[in-house]
Amino acid sequence: MLRNVAHLKGFTIRARDGEIGTLDQFYFDDETWAIRYLVVNAGDWLGGRLVLVSPIALRQAEWQSKRLDVALTKKQIEDSPPIDTHKPVSRQHEALYLGYYGYPYYWGGPNLWGLASYPSGLTVEREAVTEAEALRARAGKESADSHLRSTEEVTGYSIAAEDGAIGHVEDFLVDDETWAIRYLEVDTRNWWPGKKVLVSPQWIENVSWPDSKVYVDLTRETIRNAPEWLESMTVTREYENRLYDYYDRSPYWEPVSKQPSSGTTSNG
Repeated sequence: MLRNVAHLKGFTIRARDGEIGTLDQFYFDDETWAIRYLVVNAGDWLGGRLVLVSPIALRQAEWQSKRLDVALTKKQIEDSPPIDTHKPVSRQHEALYLGYYGYPYYWGGPNLWGLASYPSGLTVEREAVTEAEALRARAGKESADSHLRSTEEVTGYSIAAEDGAIGHVEDFLVDDETWAIRYLEVDTRNWWPGKKVLVSPQWIENVSWPDSKVYVDLTRETIRNAPEWLESMTVTREYENRLYDYYDRSPYWEPVSKQPSSGTTSNG
């Protein structure tokens, strides 16, 4: 099922032995547009420290009570590698984090999650590793480049169609099984008495991170006349079929070979 990222903010995250904090934001991979980490505010328990939780650790969701359970202990989370959300999360830091929990790398494999299509399909390679030298050696082989972006940061980015500005990113819709971002929720009401529409990351041509702008290979008129999206709606397959038929694009659930090539990102 697809979930609004904004609606997930504030969810309680519960470890095996108690609550650890509340969901603050997400980090997604700007190459595949998959959510790679939940950023959790540990509050008073860890002095307001922000910690990363991979979707690999998620085990049960209580959507009505707004709680996500993870297969971790509070001690594991307390001893996990720290992050600084004011700086980019490097690939070395990710390798250190994944090595600490014994998770396989999600990059370098044929599927969305490396060796699996779903984070739940991955198994822990070993018990959590604590040897600092072994962790540093493993992480040191990775590139410093980071492909992680914050959903909080990208919310509000301008959307540029082929023939001009059309709106801004209002929210994201994420698949709660694969944790792939399926749609950007675009608000067009900045430019005229418009509406909200959904745009797939597959249709993104380029992202200029310094300019906070997302370029899509669609015209303003095409986006303007797209099927309307209301927050009260549930995204059904019937709605998605209508959406993809309107845009004349192949849906994401078809084989990859039939899908259009993904867009590229840019630093300038």
